[in-house]
Amino acid sequence: MQMGYIFADLHLESKFEYATFSLNLVSPYLALLGDIGNTRDDALFTFFKRMLKQYTIVFFVPGNHEPYYSDWIDAHIKLTGFEKLANQSPEPGAGKFVYLNQTRYDLTPTVTILGCVLFSAIEPRHAKTIGNGLNDFFHIKDWTVDIHCQAHHSEVTWLKSQICEIAREEPTRSIAIFTHYCPTLDALEPKYEDSEYTSGFITDLRMEEYWRVRSVKVWAFGHTHYNYDIVEEGTGKRVVANQRGYPGDMTNGFDPGKTIEI
Repeated sequence: MQMGYIFADLHLESKFEYATFSLNLVSPYLALLGDIGNTRDDALFTFFKRMLKQYTIVFFVPGNHEPYYSDWIDAHIKLTGFEKLANQSPEPGAGKFVYLNQTRYDLTPTVTILGCVLFSAIEPRHAKTIGNGLNDFFHIKDWTVDIHCQAHHSEVTWLKSQICEIAREEPTRSIAIFTHYCPTLDALEPKYEDSEYTSGFITDLRMEEYWRVRSVKVWAFGHTHYNYDIVEEGTGKRVVANQRGYPGDMTNGFDPGKTIEI
């Protein structure tokens, strides 16, 4: 079945494109996988409302830029509040908003969406460099490397439990996973292969048992500003990123009509 369109890292906040950026695509589902804008901007939520008029379901995973110039607590409060209002008191003709924050959403009796940020596991040997070098630790209030790593542990613990439980109890159910951070070094842009900052962007899950669970048919992500789309040998799952990047610095290979199927 066609799942719909996937986009990440639109960065509408950069040139304040919330009102002008358009997605005039024919599909019931839209997945926005983080770094769409800043939650401090009311215009981000106006953009969401506009998308809800076009799609039956809008899935949203927050990225690291959503809480910029604010904090994660405030970002979560705003996103949770918007989801509640949009779904309990929808505007005429509006679809459903699904905020994916360690969330399982059963799309059909045989298809499940699992979504979370998937904060990266920062390597201790590079923690000081990353803490001093990434904007997240300056533009997100009270965000530290230690808290980031604690959040990573929470995310992977939840994700592992969900994947394994579904595979064990509902073996015929197909899973699509939506995260913001990248889950595999295979999707690393080659020029950053030796970068000290890599663990600030990517967690390599390829050796984890749950990575190889065949119930997972799609894993879509963003964050790296490097587009990627392969069907992995061995597991058969599609690993895909469709990221626009900053206006004026568009990411090569961005596809405004990119779809996924499961």
